[in-house]
Amino acid sequence: MKQALSAEQEAQAQELAASIAQASHDELLHIARLLVSTTDATLFGATEFTIRDIIHRVATKAYQQHLDQKKTAAKAPV
Repeated sequence: MKQALSAEQEAQAQELAASIAQASHDELLHIARLLVSTTDATLFGATEFTIRDIIHRVATKAYQQHLDQKKTAAKAPV
């Protein structure tokens, strides 16, 4: 989905991306280590499913980061 964002939305997207990257650093490093340690014979199958599972954890963290930002943006009624 490609759509133009306002300048404010783009700034929020950049901030969220940085937050997701920081929160997911260990998972992304795990993927990188798996990929460099595989051979052509082991690239698919178990390695593929392990990477898919890790990416699902990254997606979970992305949602959590987004929800956490929304919680801090809204103030509770007084």
